[in-house]
Amino acid sequence: MEKDSRVSLIIIGGGEDKNAHMEILEDVVRLSGGKDANIAIITTATNYPLEVGEQYKRIFYDIGANLVDTLNIESRKEANNKHLLRNLEDIKCLFFTGGDQLRISSILGGTEFHRYIQQRIKKDLIVAGTSAGASMMSEVMVVAGDDEEAPRKSTVKLAPGMGFIKGVIIDQHFNQRGRIGRLLGAVAQNPYALGIGIDEDTAIIMNDKEEIEVIGSGVITIVDGKEITYTNISEQNQHEPLAITGVKVHILPEGYRYSLINRKTIIDEK
Repeated sequence: MEKDSRVSLIIIGGGEDKNAHMEILEDVVRLSGGKDANIAIITTATNYPLEVGEQYKRIFYDIGANLVDTLNIESRKEANNKHLLRNLEDIKCLFFTGGDQLRISSILGGTEFHRYIQQRIKKDLIVAGTSAGASMMSEVMVVAGDDEEAPRKSTVKLAPGMGFIKGVIIDQHFNQRGRIGRLLGAVAQNPYALGIGIDEDTAIIMNDKEEIEVIGSGVITIVDGKEITYTNISEQNQHEPLAITGVKVHILPEGYRYSLINRKTIIDEK
């Protein structure tokens, strides 16, 4: 990531290494200030908030964070509590755990907590998320779909996300669960959006110039539907195979960068 840019998002495809090298979680701490990092873990997505929260809390402290707190916001009433927001003033990074992305959007979407994040992310806040915490980042969010099947019109179910990243649809556990079909279906329905599938133990780091950099052991798959020439996507005959032509696909491993604005891979010549 360029030195004169500021990191705003860290989007993790799930299954990040929590035991050995922990490259991605170490980067979360490093980019959040290292030994001065103050991190709040948001466990809204999971059915096991205490266990999951404590696991990440221990890991981030072991890596060297200064302060790690957990927030299990379970209702819209809690998410609209302004006292909660005052407690976040010194937090540098909000880390959303995995679970069910619909819990994040339905409980937090449109609340004071959501608006607070949207305001601070433009200034000094990093938002990180893994698995469900990755999917919720986009304006249009993948919530369900058929894995490891040929693309069909009904392959994917979409819903509004939290909108922290614009013009992008995120999918996670990507190659491990064979999700190319459902991402193609999502892009066919929203050809203006870039589809980004993120493998397990892999993440993208986005800066304020809307450039992303890949880290981790897998790859990201970018599906660009801007130049789609034909698709048969429609409400009729939902279980028919999907036809789609003119799609661009990019596969990028660790170290590669991509401009979301220009829709181009950034190749650093050696």
